Amino acid sequence: MRFPLRLKFFVFAVLLAVGPLALVGQNLTQLSRDELKSAANEDLTTVAAELRGTFDNTFQGRWLTPLMVIRNAVDSAELGVPQKISLLTLGLQELGQVAALQLSVEGSDLPIMVTNEGFANKLVVAGLDPVQVLATPPDLIKAIAETGQFGRPVISRLEATGDWMATLALPLNSKIAGRQVTMAAKIDLSLLSETVQRHPFAQRGEITVVDQAGRRVLTDTPELLIQRGIVASTLPLIVAGARADALEPYVRPDGTAMLGAYAFPDWFPWAVITELSEDNAYAVVNAITRQILMVGLIGFAAATAGALIFARRLSRPILRIGQVAQKVGEGDFGARVEDVRSRDEIGDLAQRFNRMIAHLGERVELMKFVSHSTMSAIQSAERTGMERGGRRRRVSVIFTDIRGYTEFSERVPPETVIEVLNSYFDVQTELVERFKGDVDKFVGDALVAVFEGEGMEGRAVECSVGIAEAMVQLLEQHPEHGLHVGIGVASGEVVMGAMGARDRMDFTVLGSTVNLSARLCSKAAPDQVLVDRETRDAAGLDGFVYDPLEPIALKGYAAPVPAFAARRIAVLAEATANPTPAQID
Repeated sequence: MRFPLRLKFFVFAVLLAVGPLALVGQNLTQLSRDELKSAANEDLTTVAAELRGTFDNTFQGRWLTPLMVIRNAVDSAELGVPQKISLLTLGLQELGQVAALQLSVEGSDLPIMVTNEGFANKLVVAGLDPVQVLATPPDLIKAIAETGQFGRPVISRLEATGDWMATLALPLNSKIAGRQVTMAAKIDLSLLSETVQRHPFAQRGEITVVDQAGRRVLTDTPELLIQRGIVASTLPLIVAGARADALEPYVRPDGTAMLGAYAFPDWFPWAVITELSEDNAYAVVNAITRQILMVGLIGFAAATAGALIFARRLSRPILRIGQVAQKVGEGDFGARVEDVRSRDEIGDLAQRFNRMIAHLGERVELMKFVSHSTMSAIQSAERTGMERGGRRRRVSVIFTDIRGYTEFSERVPPETVIEVLNSYFDVQTELVERFKGDVDKFVGDALVAVFEGEGMEGRAVECSVGIAEAMVQLLEQHPEHGLHVGIGVASGEVVMGAMGARDRMDFTVLGSTVNLSARLCSKAAPDQVLVDRETRDAAGLDGFVYDPLEPIALKGYAAPVPAFAARRIAVLAEATANPTPAQID
């Protein structure tokens, strides 16, 4: 029958440790709850105020100010109607979120209107008439004029498409046949919706934007939320035009205790509400409580062990464990704790230590499957654990893709495919590490690498050109493979961090720079390195030349993107000295 040490030391440990531990734990927990509540309230207030400022800055800076500039230009008496229409069209092209611009003459039902082609096509697909949907009716313009709301948005929602729109009217000083002329704009508010959805706080809390009726706005489901106490508190303030930001804890109808804050944008009749459940806010306190219990139990066992006659018996297996730990520290993961047969916690510890050694050996092998940046992130988060999310970093990203891989994989056995692919990746990885880059991932026959720090653009270009040259040499050694490589290089800001599910994450980079690198890679010819303008301008390498290409149309980019083919000058000189028949022609 097993006689555990917990039972042996129980009486002495309870008298010595339980009382003080319980008192200290209670005080520490209460202090922690107070501090966390204060931090959570500050975070809620900060996020609400930040979104309020973003809404106001977006409206005034990105929409109202440019529209006023267009209005002032259209208001010029020196321009005729055709020139004013052209000005409206050009202005619409520059303002991506503006769906329509129109000039309305008082007393006329036939406005002069230009529409955003992309948004108009979206309405056509939904079976709607763009002109009818996007036109601002005279009654609305008259109502805006009577209430003195020129320059302020009137919010509506297109039920057929779910889009939230703002109607903005600006009067012109010039008149046509003695009648007032008004410029009206329809603005797509999807940018504000994306701002809310992508805010980091939305990953752990809830952000809600409501109007004066308590209806959720900027979402596909504009439900009424007036049953929430915090929403009901904001409605009188929205109607009154008050701008008093505040904190308000409350309990939802389902019984969930919430912490909340709200702020009011100056340009919109809305309230921005940020909420966090008390369970999430105090999660750290619960973890601290568990830590206190764990530490208390360990201290409990240690204190009692020194007071009992079993010290010698306890020290002997501990010394064995220490010796094995030293061997493991020296890299011997085959070492095990032997000859510990006691049927108590020490025996369990020896078995767990052996299991831990086995897991450490597995971890060392697993390290070969993750990038250096992933390991660095894991090491820096050893105490708190990996958290999802990321931070902005400026990096250079290269994508390499093996051309002819599909045809090659279909005509050779799978074992040969793996062997050849590994040899190609060995060469590419060695070059990435030589130029102080980090292999982010392998995706099929593609490699993604990230370069950070001083001179990252130049190192990325040197590495990419080196890979292209090395692949040419491999092709010369194995012409039967018929494999080439295409490479794309882009530099700029990315979001670097842990993404994925709570139990399965990937530490990687995301952003437009990564997308641009991948798109350039897809457009690169065999053995060609395509770089973007920012990489070319910042690389500053001697011995390299960047051949300008015609701007390339890339998926996801409205306009063709400038691209340049990077090569060594020596390679260019050799090609000039030994022209191919195509060059001679």
